[in-house]
Amino acid sequence: MVALAVLAGPTASGKTRLAVEAAGRLGAEIVSADSQQVYRDLEVGTAKPTAAERALVPHHLLDLVDPGEGMDAARWAELADRAIADIAARGRLPLLVGGTGLYLRALLRGVVEAPGRDPALRARLEEEAVRLGRPALHARLAAVDPAAAARIRPNDLVRVVRALEMASGGRTQSELFAGHGFRERRYRYRFFALDVPREELHRRIEERARAMAEGGILEEARRLLERFGGALPRLPIGYADAAECVRGRLSLDELVRRIALAHRRYARRQLIWLRREPEVEWLAPPFDSASFADLCRSAP
Repeated sequence: MVALAVLAGPTASGKTRLAVEAAGRLGAEIVSADSQQVYRDLEVGTAKPTAAERALVPHHLLDLVDPGEGMDAARWAELADRAIADIAARGRLPLLVGGTGLYLRALLRGVVEAPGRDPALRARLEEEAVRLGRPALHARLAAVDPAAAARIRPNDLVRVVRALEMASGGRTQSELFAGHGFRERRYRYRFFALDVPREELHRRIEERARAMAEGGILEEARRLLERFGGALPRLPIGYADAAECVRGRLSLDELVRRIALAHRRYARRQLIWLRREPEVEWLAPPFDSASFADLCRSAP
């Protein structure tokens, strides 16, 4: 069974810098477990590793699909399995880095046998949300899967729709996920996560939001508007608001505020997921790459 190290944590916690520095010490290669960084041409708004960072250490599973295309956990896990096998065959340590809990669980423990996507049903549910409001759709979920409704915010249309889609197959999301997270391991690994104090994390998120707004997300949003003719597909956090700023409907300060708020909410969801995982070893700042590299060398 292949051995690997896992580094997770909320957005803006410092995963990329620590992973690149530690991988350089280890001669490791990084496998990205980030559902937003799979999109090509979306560099600034997804906080991808820079060209300089990628030149220092090989990175895998970035830039897999075009904006508007789909990527699910099962497909991603297949690609990750191949990348990890290739890295191990070269005698190097795979360092799995990211904050997408579903991707991590799918790779480390296996994928839930869930119904596939139903575009027609999704379209009907999304139209219903527009017509009746998102809380009405969330109430519908609560009627069929109360546990899922308790986990998912009423305004989180993507997850509400997916939970209803899964329930339409005869078994609810909660039933399908029951016990899933703690199946037999598919790899040997140690699972580390960065534990940044809340106030510090929020400060970092605010700084990142400002840097994104001033550093290129508007140009990326402009290209998306040109490409899709104004009818944008679902995109990573911040891009819809950046497009509104490009259209002149949002000030730069308001864009920063919205990006920061969305990332704080995202970080909270990431932390909730991580704290439910029984094998996570939490690392407190300051994060030292030499010490972390030593921990990675002890991956079973």
